[in-house]
Amino acid sequence: MANIHPSAIIALGAELHESVTVGPYSVIGAHVKVGEGTHIGSHCVIDGRTTIGRDNRIFQFASLGGAPQDKKYAGEPTELHIGNGNTIREFCTFNLGTAQAGGVTRLGDDNWMMAYTHLAHDCQVGNKTIFANNAQIAGHVEVGDWVILGAFTAVHQFVKIGAHAMTAMGTILLQDVPPFSMISGNPAQARTFNLEGLKRRGFSGERLAAVKQMHRLLYRQGHPVEEARVAIQALVGTMPEAADDIAMMAAFLARADRGIVR
Repeated sequence: MANIHPSAIIALGAELHESVTVGPYSVIGAHVKVGEGTHIGSHCVIDGRTTIGRDNRIFQFASLGGAPQDKKYAGEPTELHIGNGNTIREFCTFNLGTAQAGGVTRLGDDNWMMAYTHLAHDCQVGNKTIFANNAQIAGHVEVGDWVILGAFTAVHQFVKIGAHAMTAMGTILLQDVPPFSMISGNPAQARTFNLEGLKRRGFSGERLAAVKQMHRLLYRQGHPVEEARVAIQALVGTMPEAADDIAMMAAFLARADRGIVR
């Protein structure tokens, strides 16, 4: 294939679309599948049962599909799935899943993964997220769509981060982060809701008003989480345009078994 540098090592069995580009000294394992238009830079290692979609840009020195950093892992045929249109910068490390948790680590579409970011085993990351340099998520973490993790954010295992949330640089997350929240600190604290980000994504005035009211119920009125969830669900009657946003928040709070960042 003309797009494969002669110094790259492509194992027998790997499946690469004819339009895939592989740079010098990269190593591609036997169970790897790479879709149309994806570019793999130099000195990358892509191993394991890793499936990569179309139009991804993988920069030099990335390590994708390595064994999970879990002592229970015993070589089971677990997987890493990477969607379409992602940018994966230098020294990113994405690990395979583990058999005890479904066996798949997943990154969705159109994500921007800056240098040195880490996806541990069994993480589930949505679409259109941004992980700034050195953002690190431990095993089993769930990250919703449009989330932005500031540089050096560290996320404890099993934490859930709701859609449209944002963390500041150096944030340490030990509990779940509700959708739309802006979080910072060590330990993390909720500061406000992500007003500017939501405006940029085209949220109407009615939807912004609903997000503001949900934030008040959750953080400003002293309600326990369950009471806040019930009150948030009741907003549908007066704010029908934001029904999907309200349902997403209520569903997230019902699953927040680690407690939420306060």
